[in-house]
Amino acid sequence: MTASRLKNPVLRRWIWIFGSLGLIIALVLGLIAARIEPIVRERAVAALESRFDSDVDLHTLRVSLVGHILVRGKGLVLRHHGRTDVPPLIEIHEFTASLDWAGLFGKPFHVKRVHLQGLAIHIPPKNKRVSGSNSDRVKKPDIPLLVDELISDNAELDLLPGDPAKEPHTFLIHHLVMHSVGLGHSAPFQSQLTNAVPPGEIDVSGHFGPWQVEDPGQTPLSADYSFQKADLSVFHGIAGTLSSTGNFGGVLEDIAVQGNTTTPDFTVTVAGHPLKLVTDFSATVDGMNGNTLLHPVIAQFLNSVLVCNGGVVKAKEGKGREIILDVTTDHARLEDLMKLAVKSQASPLTGAIRLATKFDLPPGPGDITDRLRLDGTFGIGGAQFASAEIRSKLESLSRRAQGKPQDGDAGSAVSALKGTFTLRDGQLTFRDLSFSVTGATVELAGSYGLKSEQLDFHGKLHLQAKLSQITTGVKSFLLKPFDPLFRKDGETVLPIRITGTRNQPSFGLDFHRKSERDQSLNTEAAPASMLESELRSLQP
Repeated sequence: MTASRLKNPVLRRWIWIFGSLGLIIALVLGLIAARIEPIVRERAVAALESRFDSDVDLHTLRVSLVGHILVRGKGLVLRHHGRTDVPPLIEIHEFTASLDWAGLFGKPFHVKRVHLQGLAIHIPPKNKRVSGSNSDRVKKPDIPLLVDELISDNAELDLLPGDPAKEPHTFLIHHLVMHSVGLGHSAPFQSQLTNAVPPGEIDVSGHFGPWQVEDPGQTPLSADYSFQKADLSVFHGIAGTLSSTGNFGGVLEDIAVQGNTTTPDFTVTVAGHPLKLVTDFSATVDGMNGNTLLHPVIAQFLNSVLVCNGGVVKAKEGKGREIILDVTTDHARLEDLMKLAVKSQASPLTGAIRLATKFDLPPGPGDITDRLRLDGTFGIGGAQFASAEIRSKLESLSRRAQGKPQDGDAGSAVSALKGTFTLRDGQLTFRDLSFSVTGATVELAGSYGLKSEQLDFHGKLHLQAKLSQITTGVKSFLLKPFDPLFRKDGETVLPIRITGTRNQPSFGLDFHRKSERDQSLNTEAAPASMLESELRSLQP
């Protein structure tokens, strides 16, 4: 605007008039806002108190009338039944709400949009709840409230445990959108949750509510979820990228979940063989303690199926969750399981396996193979060694055990391979490990290191034939005097050992563990050496 125009008295008058009107309007709006703030505060507090049956504390509230009614507040706290012995039912760091005049004075109390920052909901355990019917508190009349759209950022839902020494079960919800919230019916919602371990984003859509005033833990919830690209390498000892879809429903303190997972590159790092792992599961989540009961999980990989029942529960000692399962299978292949535990590309032994084991994985920072505990039994049918040389030597053992060392038609493959086992600190220990070929049975006990691959087994070799019958010629003649020393209940029993590593095993007589009747071998070096040589000639 030029200086000449500003000198125009008419123009200056209009500028002064409009400026004065603007100032007057601003002052009037400010006065109206100042008068409306207590009304908005009173209506909002009354609606929240009646809806959540709680004492409401609101630190600050401001009202703006530019364009529409805009409410800003901070420090909103709701204490269920006015209790101070448990954390507040709801805490909100700050919020904004927009509404029009009809919404302010109409019924229901109508709000167009609410945006929350820092929402925290704390659900107390059952043993610390007070029902409305047993409370001396006078319930206030319900004031209907309807929110067209509710948006929440950086929220959390805390389900408090009965034991105050334990940590609450927390769900972190970094973004939530709900529609038509209030009026005592369920509200549709969409949310994104950040899963801490394994890290990944979960997209959820479903329905929440209506809010159960007397018992918040009984508030209904149902939804579908999608969990993508979760990195399993955070669990030391395994790796892979997991995706999962499914649905859940129930109430906050008791949620049933059904879904499936797919991990195309699941790997146990001690073995290093990626394989596709698919699971279908059904579970119940106890929202008050975070325990998850699995009934069951069906895991499929390669040509094997495992059935797992149990739970993910609070650890017996320390913080974190402990996985305790009963794992069974009657439809699995030994070579598939070997890929999870053995480094070699080809399994040295194949066959159908029946397995039952207790699975216990306590929490902790160490490698999974060091923390995992197993205690079970197994049996293998149709067992066959991959190596033709090993198969040939087992057939040779069978012929000798039958006293037919030169009969090419005698001899058989392995049968009845079975045993019991435990796993502790990465060490696999076998008890009652046994297998048979026609004419011979091997009984062993010992250990195998998953990482070191060290073997340390000791046991007995039971032969149908006498010592002198397992060989021919001069050796047979020299061994004949020792037939009675090793003969018991109609069979020959020899103490044996298997040591070394998986790739380089060492087989031999176990002189350090022989019985008293074997002491004569100390002074009979030639027969002992001969027998050791015969046994080593049979080692696979």
